[in-house]
Amino acid sequence: MSHSILPPGWSLAESLVTPESVYWSRRRFIRTSAAAGAALALGACGSGANGETNARTPPRPSGPLDTIPETPTRDLYPGTRNPRWAVPERPLTERIVAATHNNFYEFLTDKARVWENVGPFEARPWTIEVTGEVENPGTFDLADLEREFGLEERIYRLRCVEAWAMTVPWTGFPLHRLLSKVQPLSSGRYVSFLSFNRPEQAIGQREQPWYPWPYYEALRMDEAMHELTLMTTGIYGDPLKKQHGAPVRIIVPWKYGFKSPKSVVSLQVTRGRPPTLWNDLQPGEYGFFSNVNPDVPHPRWSQATEELIGQERRVETKPLNGYAEWVEGLYSREVLTTLS
Repeated sequence: MSHSILPPGWSLAESLVTPESVYWSRRRFIRTSAAAGAALALGACGSGANGETNARTPPRPSGPLDTIPETPTRDLYPGTRNPRWAVPERPLTERIVAATHNNFYEFLTDKARVWENVGPFEARPWTIEVTGEVENPGTFDLADLEREFGLEERIYRLRCVEAWAMTVPWTGFPLHRLLSKVQPLSSGRYVSFLSFNRPEQAIGQREQPWYPWPYYEALRMDEAMHELTLMTTGIYGDPLKKQHGAPVRIIVPWKYGFKSPKSVVSLQVTRGRPPTLWNDLQPGEYGFFSNVNPDVPHPRWSQATEELIGQERRVETKPLNGYAEWVEGLYSREVLTTLS
């Protein structure tokens, strides 16, 4: 973030590797950026999809646990827990706590009230389009992918850039299975993710036009193909609730939460490094890589410790969120020691 990472000489122009909808959304952002100053001071974390709110009186869920969409693969839940991924030093965050503490700006910036606005969001049926530098592009039904790849449960640490954390049992399948299905070409070096854009259903998208909706994020190909990167469709043994990013989000546990986009509708494999939303908005605060690093403070707060939500205590933050053993080798020293 304080150090720019320049694309290599073979990289495409940004307009060629950015999805068209993102390109025009960024143009809208430029026209409305004067209104954004106050909102940007709120910061970022797990923002990354779109929700839906009726223009008149939106249906309100009866409670924060009552937001699971009708799911044709309900019989696959709970997935079998993979014991390899465990967090023995921490208890699980209570599910009611996790359901009422959500960064999801498409619905609301008030974390405790996001769930109140997700009622109109139509999270199923759902398809995912994969395009770009791949041998077999296509549009895939999410339910078909769940059945083809199978589901497992993994307990991961979740670390927000705002210095709070949870311990969450996610359900899903490794992203590399979908990428292997479409067969990235050797020219494909990055994977970008796009969330949906439904302002008629998402009150945040309607009332916060200074954000360049829809949300867009990206990973380097080796990060996307890593075994830890999870195409996530469930939480706490159930399909994802809407405030958690139903019906599918990406979880990258060694990075700050805003690198895990919610409600993903498309992936694009690109030659050059794609733009990402928070890096576009505040490049001095949110880097492309944004790996968890307790030794590198955010410009406005320390990252050395984190608050365990629901436990009223702080703990020391682990390098790479405790996953250094598996992912440290992916990065140069510069990336690991800077706000990049």
